[in-house]
Amino acid sequence: MYQPRHYRHWVVDGDLVSFRVAVKETDLYIRAQRVLGEQALDAIFDCRRSLERYIEHHASFTSALEPVEIAEDAPVIVKEMADAASLAGVGPMAAVAGAIADAVGRRLMELSPDIVVENGGDIFIASSIGRTVGVYAGDSLFTGKLALRVNPEDTPLGICTSSGTVGHSLSFGSADAAIVISPSTALADAAATAVCNIVKQESDIQKGIEFARDVDGLRGVVIVKGGQLGAWGEVELVSLGDFCGER
Repeated sequence: MYQPRHYRHWVVDGDLVSFRVAVKETDLYIRAQRVLGEQALDAIFDCRRSLERYIEHHASFTSALEPVEIAEDAPVIVKEMADAASLAGVGPMAAVAGAIADAVGRRLMELSPDIVVENGGDIFIASSIGRTVGVYAGDSLFTGKLALRVNPEDTPLGICTSSGTVGHSLSFGSADAAIVISPSTALADAAATAVCNIVKQESDIQKGIEFARDVDGLRGVVIVKGGQLGAWGEVELVSLGDFCGER
């Protein structure tokens, strides 16, 4: 069931144009130096075609809640999802949104070096300037007030969010937001799911942070639950108001 993604309109940069591209369950909001709708569609179709063909012969890939072994001749996107799931200890579909955002973003980088691809709260970003990514945690008091600062030298980068209180994605936890940063958007997506599963109450925030610290390939994590927030790693949190009007 489609849910309106109001956070997509929280954009303050003025140098990029926005467009939306959707194919079945894949619904991307993209910001680039020019409209690249046709190229984005081609990239989505390529990703989905490879994934869907694999699933036709390996149905358990979609239902597994733990890491799974994959065929040696599996397509690249399947391997990326499986590797991410293995590192995070979750099922491979926990990485699908991030993997698609990453694949599409890297394809479009050839045409627009500055690119942001958002797929249901999972973001691939490459940028030549500093940018901010707002924190969306449902009814939390931090929503709309805090943002992550992204430095250009740290990109391409994946910034993915999982929530047990916002959206329809499967979660065994109740964090308002578990935000994970990694050079691999697929890994950030899978790890965000794993961290969110751990956090069922405010006292679990530290457990979520300790888990994230032990996952190879992660750069940082931000966890919001109720009125509490915890963070670890290469994370720069800023007031969203400080950057209104800035790119």
